[in-house]
Formats: sequence, structure tokens, C-alpha cells
Amino acid sequence: MRNIFLFIRRFSVFILFLILQIISLYFLFTYNRSHRAKGLGFAGGVTSYFNGKYNALEDFFTMQEENRRVHRLNDSLMNLLRANFIPVDSGASRLADSANRDTTGKMRQYIWRSAQVVYSTASSDKNYLQINRGSNAGIADDMGVFSSNGGLVGKVINTGKNFSEIMSLLNVVNKMSVQLKRTGSAGMLSWEGKSPQELTLKNIPKTDSVRRGDTIVTGNYSLSYPPGRMVGTVSHVLRDKASNFFILKVKPTANLTNLQQVFIVENINYETQKQLDRETQDMVDKKGGNK
Repeated sequence: MRNIFLFIRRFSVFILFLILQIISLYFLFTYNRSHRAKGLGFAGGVTSYFNGKYNALEDFFTMQEENRRVHRLNDSLMNLLRANFIPVDSGASRLADSANRDTTGKMRQYIWRSAQVVYSTASSDKNYLQINRGSNAGIADDMGVFSSNGGLVGKVINTGKNFSEIMSLLNVVNKMSVQLKRTGSAGMLSWEGKSPQELTLKNIPKTDSVRRGDTIVTGNYSLSYPPGRMVGTVSHVLRDKASNFFILKVKPTANLTNLQQVFIVENINYETQKQLDRETQDMVDKKGGNK
């Protein structure tokens, strides 16, 4: 208490000056309309500034939950797309579950599920992601994975009960068939282990009119990915002097170095199609051995 009185005594003149200044400003802004208007405008600007900062801080802490809510909404909308359904023979309708059909009678082929990325790598030559969904949530090996902006991310390669491991496109052993959307030509997409912003597409013939900015999409040669989904865009067109093919540099649509939310797509007919493919291969092998 003694220190407080000493402080007031020491700065009494300055404190008196502040009190008189506040009183004079009060009378000035109370009884003078022009000064009052300016004062209220200034006070409003200051209030708006701090309200904006407060709202930005509040949004920062609530954004994660908002992102999850929007992602769940996108998950529902993705499952309503027509591309997830295929035509089916009406004569076989009694064998199909009507709940898996759309209003036009087409049968569902793809189901989309959302998931959160637990961790991911991008600095190795073999990069992986882990998500917080596993077999308990319907996830299985060989399912395709896409980013929240619709770009291809990779494929599920190992599934646990509550978590799953995904091989990213940024993996030197990951090679997949894709196609040039404008011409329909198919090629082999891979990563050379250098820039995470650049994939390599080969086997596109030089007879194609390839241009920078052309869209690369998933093709019809994989049971894991729906065809026609975004993979990336052509950033550079190189001519391979040793062959009749281009070497295309592709910028991936997905931001593979900063993934937080992803979609896992399930081909409902995967096992049936896979089994049919195996049986066909066995049949061809047996016929070849009987010759």
C-alpha cells in the first residue's frame, strides 16, 4: 500500500494531467457534433479491428471441426454421383439389391468413405500415408484413395481394424495406367523420386497432339479406381529421341505433401471381377498347356 501512495505522489502531476485530459475530451465529444461523429467513427474502426481479430482466432480453433463437417457432407454427395452407378440387365433385377440402385435403375458400383490422415511422408523415395479408418469401417486393401479436391492420392495396401496404410503416388514402386483425357491415349504414370510436385507419364505416342495443361485422368485398366477421375495436368512435354513416345511431366491435382482429409472409394464388384479375371487366366493357361 505504501508503494502505491509513493507512486501516486511521484506521478501526481502526470495523473492529474490525464484526468483533466479525459474530462476535456469527454466534453469535446459530448457537446461538439463534428468531433463526436469523428470520435464514434474512430471507436467503431477500432472495435471492428479487434472483433475481426477475435473472429479469426475463434475460426482457427473451430476450423478443424468445420472441415470434418464439410468433409462428411462431401462424402454423402460423392455417393450420389451418377458415375458411381452402372447399367444393369433388367432381366437380372431380382438378383440385385434395390437399395443399391439409383432412380434410373442403374446399379451402384462405387461407395465413397471419408477419412482423416493420421500421418504422411513426402521426403522419402517410398512414401506412405496412414488414415484413421480400417476394416471395422469397411476399408480393404486395393481400394483407391482421393484427396478432398478430387485428385488421386494412391491405393490402400495394408488394412488394420482401425487404421489403414496407403501407398502414395510419391512412391517409386507405384506405377499405374492413366490416360490423356482429350485424346484417350493411355500411358504409365510413375514418380522418379525427385520433386513431389512432378510425376512422369510415359508411353504416350508422338502422334498425339499433347499440349501443356492437358488433363490426366484415371483409365479403364484398374479395378481400384473409377475411370475419369482427376490425376493431374501436363506441366512439360518432352520428346524422347530414343523412342516414338513423349515423356510428360505431370503436376498432381492432390497436394500430396499436405493431406489432411481423404476419400476412400470401394468397388463393390471388386472381388467378383477379380475372381472372374483369375478364372479366365487359369482357363487360358490350361488351354495353352493342352496344345
